[in-house]
Amino acid sequence: MVKLTVNGAAVEVDVDPDVPLIYVLRNDLRLNGPKLGCERGQCGACTIHLNGVAARSCLIPVKAAAGMAITTLEGLGTPDKPHPLQTAFIAEQALQCGYCTSGQIMQAASLLASKPRPSEAEVRSHMDANLCRCGCQPRMIRAVMRASGQEA
Repeated sequence: MVKLTVNGAAVEVDVDPDVPLIYVLRNDLRLNGPKLGCERGQCGACTIHLNGVAARSCLIPVKAAAGMAITTLEGLGTPDKPHPLQTAFIAEQALQCGYCTSGQIMQAASLLASKPRPSEAEVRSHMDANLCRCGCQPRMIRAVMRASGQEA
């Protein structure tokens, strides 16, 4: 059994402690925010927060996340009170297929938590590690700037 704290709730999962966290989040806890993409930590679709820092859940054995605060997109905001980034992504229409969106928002939330008013260049640099095949990056940059209270 591995004890985790996910989106503020204590949970126990009966899994191999070496299984990647993404599988536990999606298969055992039924959280659909993090997506399984490349399984190599290169695309960013599986991005979550560990103790407030963006991390690739496909690279993290579940045992390494024990004792840490795990936050997925589902824990960032609620339908009644969405996170400012969720609202900004909708306002800027910053998604197309939606596959990378959760990871993009989680990556951006990590940036805004550490730097509430980043420059556009800082946003671009920080978001560069998350891939989008649909070409929505310009709208995503505008959404992050909007969420920070700035316009791109």
